[in-house]
Amino acid sequence: MSELRAGVIGAGRLGTLHARKYAAIDGIHLAYVVDIDRERAQKLAQETGATAMGDYRDLAGKVDLVTVASPSLTHHQVAAAMLTAGIDVLLEKPMAASLAEARELAGLAAKHGRVFQIGHLERFNPAIVRLRSIVSGPRFVECVRLAPFTERGTDVDVILDLMVHDLDVILSLAPSNVASVEAVGVAVLTDSIDVANARIRFKSGLIANISTSRVAPRRERKIRFFQPDAYISVDYEARRVQIYRKSPPPPGAKFPMISAEQLDLGEGDPLADEVRSFVEAVGTRGTPAVTAEDGLRVMELSERIRDVMLTDAAEA
Repeated sequence: MSELRAGVIGAGRLGTLHARKYAAIDGIHLAYVVDIDRERAQKLAQETGATAMGDYRDLAGKVDLVTVASPSLTHHQVAAAMLTAGIDVLLEKPMAASLAEARELAGLAAKHGRVFQIGHLERFNPAIVRLRSIVSGPRFVECVRLAPFTERGTDVDVILDLMVHDLDVILSLAPSNVASVEAVGVAVLTDSIDVANARIRFKSGLIANISTSRVAPRRERKIRFFQPDAYISVDYEARRVQIYRKSPPPPGAKFPMISAEQLDLGEGDPLADEVRSFVEAVGTRGTPAVTAEDGLRVMELSERIRDVMLTDAAEA
């Protein structure tokens, strides 16, 4: 495979991390770093050996693939231009600011035959990777994702900013159609929803309770699965999985036995794994790890949750 030319659009925190990952991959030439803040783009370009650029539209014909890590509200505009220009795209979450925009991007990727991967990073978390062989037929899922307030990501509500991580994990580990949604959201520091809770009932019988806040005093990211044969608790921060399994009662005993196991998975590098998976899909023209269809399912559920919140608020 010949060397692929990469670009990163957005030289903020996430764009900087993506640029560093591309620069470390054999067979990839990080050609351009793009940001409307030319000083910021120049600084990152000097660090990674790329060329700074101020307008993403100038990338047409100059790169084979890009990461789009610009502000969320620009995702549709920027990714659409890249896909139309024949460039493969790794798009940071959220997929877009609305479901309609996300659907248009999926259509453009299909029309132009582009590899289009959605940046749901938790798919590459070592804990979630391990869960793929453990989670089976869960009946209840509880998620808590809390973060202290920062300005980053506040151009969209907390559903698209943070809750999408857990929605994607649930939909990927226990796929099922949604039967009903109950949800409540509150704006605290911004003009959009900053604190949200959603209770989702799936047609499989699974119920998921998801609590998310971006105005919390501390950072916490946990998810718990309850299934007939086990209770599984994941601490994303510690990348630790605790599993409590049920086994038949011993002879003469009335109740089943419970055995406990803890898996310490180490640090890992989910972003490096995500970028490498995208590069591999581009090189082989294969299916990306997180497809446009995966992203659309998350966007559809996100919009449904928001609609319930706004409807209930209007009727209150």
